[in-house]
Amino acid sequence: MTQEELDALMSGDIDMDEASDEESSQEEISSDDEAVSDGTDVIEESIKASKLPLPATDENKMVHQLDDVTKESEEKASEIFDIIETISNDLMEKEENLNSVLEVLNSNIALFEKLVEKFPDIETFKTQLELNQNALKDIDETVEVLQNSGDSIMSVMDIMQYQDIHRQKIERVINVMRALSKYMNTLFEGKIEDEKRVSSATHIVGDTHNDVASTEDIEALLAQFGN
Repeated sequence: MTQEELDALMSGDIDMDEASDEESSQEEISSDDEAVSDGTDVIEESIKASKLPLPATDENKMVHQLDDVTKESEEKASEIFDIIETISNDLMEKEENLNSVLEVLNSNIALFEKLVEKFPDIETFKTQLELNQNALKDIDETVEVLQNSGDSIMSVMDIMQYQDIHRQKIERVINVMRALSKYMNTLFEGKIEDEKRVSSATHIVGDTHNDVASTEDIEALLAQFGN
């Protein structure tokens, strides 16, 4: 309390309760100002820590990056389809070759069965019959593996179709972003060119930062208003 307020209180011009309420309200305003100041400091520190704004380079342009993703993913998917198709064709070719081998083995087995039946005492015929039967069994298993592999490749190709769906989703996002960008540009259009606009003041009364405008800045600003 100042000396003037104390003299006024002693003379009865100031009510003690009103003085107390006034001091309390001033303290609340001061605390509120400090809270606002602290909040502003936190925001400014967060902005500085995030290093914004980012430079407008090709690495940071969102639509540019998404265009690259869709283009590269489409190219890689095409390469994968080509490889899968080559593998599938090779499997089909080998399966046809094995079918030819199966015919030979079945013919051999039929022959040795007749020979064993006619000459049961000759062990060579029995041995060859057994070898051909085992080879036939191996061939059957190999053909089954090839067929299962072909089915798996077809499943992979079906799954790869989702890549095209993902590409379409990304392209839809790109179109929405471009539409929003054009809309925002139209929304913020002005009748005055930016070069002819009055420059912004560096410091305005009530600002908490210390970037005070210099005399030269103020004179330049006034000159622009005059023009």
